[in-house]
Amino acid sequence: MSECTHDCKTCGENCSSRKENFREPQNKLSDIKKVIGIVSGKGGVGKSSVTSQLAVLTCRHGYKTAILDADVTGPSIPKTFGITERAYATDDGIIPVKTKSGIDVMSINLLLENDTDPVVWRGPVIAGTVKQFWTDVIWGEVDFMFVDMPPGTGDVPLTVFQSLPLDGIIVVTSPQDLVSMIVEKAVKMAQLMNVPVLGIVENMSYFECPDCGKVHAIFGESKIEEIVARYGIENVAKLPINPEFAVACDKGAVENLEASQLAEMAKSVENLIK
Repeated sequence: MSECTHDCKTCGENCSSRKENFREPQNKLSDIKKVIGIVSGKGGVGKSSVTSQLAVLTCRHGYKTAILDADVTGPSIPKTFGITERAYATDDGIIPVKTKSGIDVMSINLLLENDTDPVVWRGPVIAGTVKQFWTDVIWGEVDFMFVDMPPGTGDVPLTVFQSLPLDGIIVVTSPQDLVSMIVEKAVKMAQLMNVPVLGIVENMSYFECPDCGKVHAIFGESKIEEIVARYGIENVAKLPINPEFAVACDKGAVENLEASQLAEMAKSVENLIK
């Protein structure tokens, strides 16, 4: 049945009331205005680096920004920002850690004794942890929260899509044919969950020789235009292979980077409030 009877067993998948039943409440001391998911069809395409750059850009533009690191088994956000301190809890909830520029971060690595300790948990436990990062963390007033998701369409992405009030997602991909095929799965998942796709970032799109300036498509010619045309996605960014960026992330100095190639993508995110 498509008509809502307030009994979720009888209503259709597109029923708005049914979706609200899966939503988890914010911490009572949190006021998060916009939530943006950063997703990918597979790992290793630079999702966390895109999350970091977008957070840095929106923070520079004067917005209160936060990152919820939902990649519980492979967290990299703390290292990218050079965070070494640990989060702590009060009677009201967990206090996130601030980066040098004031971005609030919550990640499983901020709760572990050692950064290299593995998280050997099953899917439901991991999904529950992500929910707690939303419900139990005292985020305060936040204009934009970026959720760095693990790759694929499994437990955690589904939990985020259903439990958090996502205002949109940004899909990160790379030029290979296989990845282009897999990224469509992420786009279709967003459509299935009625979440807007704000844009696609093609990472490692090309390499520009520092000596002669010639551009090389090391991972193959881009197929991103075909995907955005097929699904009517307006915002596209192509990021080059940049060894300096990788070094900066390894040193925890992502806030020192210019990140100008994602400026238009950041504007599309900021327009959600404007």
